[in-house]
Amino acid sequence: MFETSIVNPQEAWNTTLNQLEIQLDRGNFDTWLRDTVYLGCETAADGKSASTFTIGVRNSFARDNLQHRLYRSVRRVLRDVYGTEVELRFEVHRPEKADNGSDANREDSKPLFRYASRQERQGGAAARPASKPPQVELPESHLNPRYTFDRFVTSNANMMLYSAARAVAEEPAARYNPFVIYGGVGLGKTHLLQAIANESQRGNFRALYIPSEGFINDLVNAIRYRTTALFREKYRSVDLLLIDDIQFIAGKESTQEEFFHTFNALHIDNKQIVVASDRHPSELELLEDRLRSRFEGGLVIDIQLPEFETRVAIVESWAQERGRNLPRSISEKLADGARNSIRELEGLFTSMLATMDLADEPFSTTAAGRVVKQHESARARQVKITIDQVLSATAAAHNLTVMDLTGKNRSGHISRARHVAMYLARDLTEASFPQIGRAFGMRSHSTAMHGHEKVAAQMQQDEAFRYELLALRERIMKSE
Repeated sequence: MFETSIVNPQEAWNTTLNQLEIQLDRGNFDTWLRDTVYLGCETAADGKSASTFTIGVRNSFARDNLQHRLYRSVRRVLRDVYGTEVELRFEVHRPEKADNGSDANREDSKPLFRYASRQERQGGAAARPASKPPQVELPESHLNPRYTFDRFVTSNANMMLYSAARAVAEEPAARYNPFVIYGGVGLGKTHLLQAIANESQRGNFRALYIPSEGFINDLVNAIRYRTTALFREKYRSVDLLLIDDIQFIAGKESTQEEFFHTFNALHIDNKQIVVASDRHPSELELLEDRLRSRFEGGLVIDIQLPEFETRVAIVESWAQERGRNLPRSISEKLADGARNSIRELEGLFTSMLATMDLADEPFSTTAAGRVVKQHESARARQVKITIDQVLSATAAAHNLTVMDLTGKNRSGHISRARHVAMYLARDLTEASFPQIGRAFGMRSHSTAMHGHEKVAAQMQQDEAFRYELLALRERIMKSE
């Protein structure tokens, strides 16, 4: 404790921030305290009662957290620094932007750098580095230029979603923050997220789009190579952070912890957060409550499959882009054959073009019908496959029994085969991860998801493994 009080309350608060930056973990300090502003100090008339410090914060969320979670810690340090009893009052304060040359914009005016400079002058080592790392590049933001708002053919079902996405791109964090898009596979979530990023970059905003897998890999590498400062600089220095397939961070505690602090840091700085998920946030069972509540506190909109007329318009827009003149009857045939997703529709369209080009046939309704029929036959065959079939075929391929795959043995060979079976069960049947987990000896939803993800990652890295798995998949499909 300081023996004499610091007369200047402003300096007392600055010193308190220096102390708290050392004592608290970085996530808490960066999120709640770094950008606080001293607004004033009321000293009691009798000179004996506690002085009340008024501290400005960016928003009511930060105010509430400081008041209820960190109040005692902050008050204790400030009391030791100031030398007398103190109370704290946190108020939402949004100051006008300072001129570029003002002290408010100088790095050495911030608590961390004031402390670092003082340590350097005293010969201490704790201060280094005494400046922010350079702004990192965003390699994952090499966006697909085809994913634009102009190419997103909207419909009555998705008009509100489309309008909200455009508003987010044009004025980040002004209206809908966070912005959550959810819906089934292949409906256009990725298209909209990248369209927001493309549009905002044209408006000179710094946008980072990344799948959740990329975020997870970045965090793992940051921990492994001790570059967490660069990791945080990368994700917290953007104007818009867009994360696809956010459901895959559910159940991953360290990733959720880091994303929670990243979310808070961006939100306090009035930066835009956009996420996409395959389900409504309330249905993400393994997602932490604190993240789920933040998602639900923003604008949450589902994306729906466009109606028949819109699917026809989508096919015709694709044909026009490729310089093809498709009769309306063909567009309607393809639109009628794809009733589950836009990705399915694109697959039919691509198959039809390839079939016509390779066979040197003219476009016709008959040819389009043949492509649609082949697709429906393959889909019907896939639906009939059961988890029991997958278990039997996988066990036979690995010289094991079904009991080996569903039992408790965790030896390497059996675990690898079990993961393959989980992957194929998810790929070839309509079973959910909880259903797959139960079929594999009453295992959990997260265990089935982990097995699926592990095999998917190995397929990308190991060509021989990928060929073996695809061969097994083909045998299962032909056995039906």
